[in-house]
Amino acid sequence: MASVVVLTGMSGAGKQTAARCFEDMGWQVVENIPPRLFAPLLSGLPKDEPLCIVNDVRTGEFDMLAAGILSLPVTPTLVFLDSTDEILVRRFKETRRPHPFFFDAGGILPAIALERERLAELKEQAELVVDTSGMSTTELRAFLRERFAAPQHQQQPITVTVASFGFKHGTPSDADLLFDVRFLKNPYYNHALREKDGRGPEVQAFVESDPRTAEFLTRLSELVGWSLPHYIAEGKAYLTIGIGCTGGKHRSVVVAERLSVFLRSQGYRVLTQHRDVERR
Repeated sequence: MASVVVLTGMSGAGKQTAARCFEDMGWQVVENIPPRLFAPLLSGLPKDEPLCIVNDVRTGEFDMLAAGILSLPVTPTLVFLDSTDEILVRRFKETRRPHPFFFDAGGILPAIALERERLAELKEQAELVVDTSGMSTTELRAFLRERFAAPQHQQQPITVTVASFGFKHGTPSDADLLFDVRFLKNPYYNHALREKDGRGPEVQAFVESDPRTAEFLTRLSELVGWSLPHYIAEGKAYLTIGIGCTGGKHRSVVVAERLSVFLRSQGYRVLTQHRDVERR
């Protein structure tokens, strides 16, 4: 039976950050559905897919949350995010978002007090209460990963896209890192290789016959391998690395393929894309 987390807590305590973290860990995340739909929702998911249900005072039928939890065929982990009144006031001022009870209660502090009153019993029932007052976004994500991530997500909670491209067709707009390999020997000027691409052994052998290729791949792997843990520490879940040559068909493809192999050997989830390989 799938793992189920019900995520709730004070407005402004970090539920949106937590929900995105669960998504990045591969959980199915559903926000603010009525508690009477919890059981039908779970029955409609694949048996082994973990589910995170985010539910708070903005949800219709919120008073029925306890009953919705009891209706589930598994015992979920109830996670309650909390924070001090001072921190909650500061966060609402920074985001300029109104508290859900702001107008009903007549101000931010009365709204927080009213919400605490309504959530008091639920907080008592929670298996895990997380005080986010002194936590940064990165620290909250790290805490949740340690507690809820599957082993593969605990080790490398980031997906890396390695994308080859041709500069003459424009640089990819979504790239976080760009590397130019136009200094390597170009198969385009070999008539037997011009119509082939860097996924084939002939072009790969040609590019790797340039002694600079091996040294560049070593340095590139060291740089990217060193950088990725720091991106993870900052909470980055996706990183795109662009590798460019002139046309995006030969040199960049070879380097992108080799970098992808290296990253997979380090345990990273890698998507390899060759944007311009079919272009003329």
